[in-house]
Amino acid sequence: MTPLSVLDLSPITEGSTASQSLANTLDLARNAERLGYRRYWLAEHHNMPGIASAATSVVIAHVAAGTSTIRVGAGGIMLPNHAPLVIAEQFGTLAALHPGRIDLGLGRAPGTDILTARALRRNLDAGVDSFPQDVVELMNYFAPAEPGQRLRAVPGEGQDVQMWVLGSSLYGAQLAAILGLPYAFASHFAPAEMENAIALYRSRFQPSERLDKPHVMLGLNVFAAETDAEAKLLFSSLQQAFVNLRTGHPGPLPAPVENYDRDLDPTARTMLAQALSCAVVGSPETVRRGLEAFIARTGADELMVTAQIFDHKARVRSFEILADVHRELSQAA
Repeated sequence: MTPLSVLDLSPITEGSTASQSLANTLDLARNAERLGYRRYWLAEHHNMPGIASAATSVVIAHVAAGTSTIRVGAGGIMLPNHAPLVIAEQFGTLAALHPGRIDLGLGRAPGTDILTARALRRNLDAGVDSFPQDVVELMNYFAPAEPGQRLRAVPGEGQDVQMWVLGSSLYGAQLAAILGLPYAFASHFAPAEMENAIALYRSRFQPSERLDKPHVMLGLNVFAAETDAEAKLLFSSLQQAFVNLRTGHPGPLPAPVENYDRDLDPTARTMLAQALSCAVVGSPETVRRGLEAFIARTGADELMVTAQIFDHKARVRSFEILADVHRELSQAA
């Protein structure tokens, strides 16, 4: 059965704080480990009032120190925001502290708006266009040092850091294929090119020392509850957050609202239908059918599940239900 992993944006909910959000993140990670999820990833976003994982490597350290077996990593680090050497040192340090457990997913988007990107990078001309070269440079820092090598990542060189290319278009798929790296597609919020990206990556994949065959991980929103109605209510928080973000009003994750989508204008309804089409929302039986259908349609090698749920206990319960469903499907396979 296709393995499951967790993507956590460490949501800051209305009326709460970043401190509580980060405490919830660690609690969810420990539950994910208990439930058998393979990885726990955190994402780099900046200037977002509803996301507490901006200092992604710091939060990864927090989660890795509070767990013992689950792989922990970035989904992802927006590499144009950083010098490759700095990321090599950060993730080399994480790998030295937690051997065999650290993943590094790399994206080329800013993870924020232009104003914030300028504050992060200073020079916007040196960013996205150099992404392939920066990825290769980063890969080289993790390789064992050569005799006489003058520039080294310490910690970093020789460390076992599993690198991924992330994307929501054909660009990342092509780069991952050329470099022989695993590929994670952001279908949980930008599914339009999903099928084309999967096909391109698999058809052009070149085996490497890091990976001998293509490996595709797809993002999937899963909101599970005891009933379809309850799950739909939980899902409304993410729907509100998306509408707020796309209309220029980002903020903390809103509380759920009954029948939220009923009163939406046609434009917002269409936007949600497109952006969040890769979502499974419902009772255990509904989740089972949705999970089976999504895997059958995509042939995903792994799923990265995310759930922006307002109530932390309901969020943990959602991942418990999904783990139970996954276990039943695995036993039946």
